[in-house]
Amino acid sequence: MAALGSPTRRTVASHSSRQAGPLKRRIVVAVLLLVSLAMITVYFREAPSGGLHDFQSVTASAMRPFEIGAQRVSRPFRDAYGWVAGLFHAKSENERLQAELDELRSAVILNAELQRDYDEIAALLRYRRGDRFPQDFPRDSAVAASVMSNPAGEFEQKIVIAAGSADGLRVYDAVVTGRGLVGHISKVLRDQAQVTMLTDQESAVTARVISPKAKTGAIGILRHGEGSALILDRIPKERKLQRRDIVVTAGRGQGGLGSFYPSGIPIGVVTSVAQTDVDQYQDVQVQPNVDFSDLDSVLVLVPKKR
Repeated sequence: MAALGSPTRRTVASHSSRQAGPLKRRIVVAVLLLVSLAMITVYFREAPSGGLHDFQSVTASAMRPFEIGAQRVSRPFRDAYGWVAGLFHAKSENERLQAELDELRSAVILNAELQRDYDEIAALLRYRRGDRFPQDFPRDSAVAASVMSNPAGEFEQKIVIAAGSADGLRVYDAVVTGRGLVGHISKVLRDQAQVTMLTDQESAVTARVISPKAKTGAIGILRHGEGSALILDRIPKERKLQRRDIVVTAGRGQGGLGSFYPSGIPIGVVTSVAQTDVDQYQDVQVQPNVDFSDLDSVLVLVPKKR
């Protein structure tokens, strides 16, 4: 209480003294900057034999021993750091290469097992598959023939060609042109044969739709439609088809019988796709590649093995 009540007053720093310190420091920094700029300007403008160049040379020569000593002292530490970093890098690289080696070794073992299983199945079961176009139908075994007669009517779309059993033709052989499928051999004589085209009312072929956006093609029954168009029936609604999708023979039958058409023969392209809420399947129209109204010659596919 006595101290608090003492009449002694403390000295309070004035406002001007608090501002004097920072102002002096700013002045000193400004003066140093001006001196530095002046020295740099003089250094670049003077001759190589000037005073500042000589001062720089003397200073560098005086500091050279210290620089060499610092390099010698720090070299072991730099070498140790580089060795440790290289060791960790080599270790991680070794682990990565070892993992890749293990994966490759597993893949080699798996491929060897698959090849062995395939060889055993092929040897024991004598695996067989259906014919495929064009690998199972060489050019030298195909029979070219000219068209001798046009279709008799609109509903009976059959033609006669100038080749028969003497040329190796048999019933159900596929008939094509350079553009795609025409039909199949329905009757055979010695030097002539009848071809039932796809536009015939009784003709039907199992076809597959090849779509770029689908992993597996949809399979349906291709039959005659209105005019020159064909109808691809029995395509479920969940299968997404688009215009310009390619249609080829599926190489399989419907029901208990197989198909006499090999797989992979071009037929045409999808021109329209429609569906209703009532129908179970889609309404797919196909434009054939072959112009059935203008056939001069055809090619009969004869398989390698009957």
